[in-house]
Amino acid sequence: MHPALSVIVFTTLSGIGFGLMTLLGIGLGAHDLAFRWTAVVLAFAFTVIGLLSSVLHLKSPSRAIFSFSQWRSSWLSREGVLSVLTLGVFGLYSLAFLFMDMRVAGLGIAAAVLALVTVYSTSMIYAQLRTVPHWATWLTSAAFLCFAAAGSLLLLAALLAVFGAAGARQTAQYALVALVVAWAVKALWWRRAARTTLDSAGSGIGQATGLDRIGTVRPFELPHTSPNYLMREMAFQVGRNRARALRRVAVLAGALLPALLVLLALVTGPLAALLVIAVLVHLGGMLAERWLFFAEARHAVSSFYGVQ
Repeated sequence: MHPALSVIVFTTLSGIGFGLMTLLGIGLGAHDLAFRWTAVVLAFAFTVIGLLSSVLHLKSPSRAIFSFSQWRSSWLSREGVLSVLTLGVFGLYSLAFLFMDMRVAGLGIAAAVLALVTVYSTSMIYAQLRTVPHWATWLTSAAFLCFAAAGSLLLLAALLAVFGAAGARQTAQYALVALVVAWAVKALWWRRAARTTLDSAGSGIGQATGLDRIGTVRPFELPHTSPNYLMREMAFQVGRNRARALRRVAVLAGALLPALLVLLALVTGPLAALLVIAVLVHLGGMLAERWLFFAEARHAVSSFYGVQ
């Protein structure tokens, strides 16, 4: 699948934003006014920038409002509805949190649940597509949720450390555990993807033509003499060396370096500076991971163009 920058930014930033809303909603954080404002603004900023990026991916952004009407059958529509509900409920929670110096537990928990369900809905846009065998697994949703938790915990730990609030070290420890769990899930996802081909998923040329019972089927000629929309979007192919290099970048920047920085912060310090760097490095690694998530996926229509 073609890795569109707008969708990469959307799935990366919105996951961290909704994750931070979840953490703030269940009462994590500090009572310092500067911390509260910074945390709430960052939660909204990550989420809104991500959602606006997804709107830019539409062919006609002005018609985005119509995407809300199909919530009964479309995970994309459900995600849109849930996003608005989450922003609204968290907005009410934030008003009390910022201006009245109080946490309304009911609103906070409701915002946290809605945020998690929204991230799950985003993952299901891809996980429910049987036409893309790499995505059609519960591991896709698990990875989205785990990465949202890891990124938001890392960001919360950095904020607590910057403002010198209590709980920074403990939150950093939670972030370290979340990083390990998230990348363990991603390793399982990659392992499954390595064994999953269009043929094994029943979407190969042989299955499409019904001739696989009598032997191996391959196209005599390509259906088109020049690239077209489907070839660019659905049959996008990334070079093996490039994919391998980007996977190293994703693991190094998204997992190993942030984990090392968190460990250094916990053992030696300075806590705030190292955690802020860890957040930035992790964000870069997640962008690489999400690029590969799309680039390495194969839509069933790829079989028509000879991609196995």
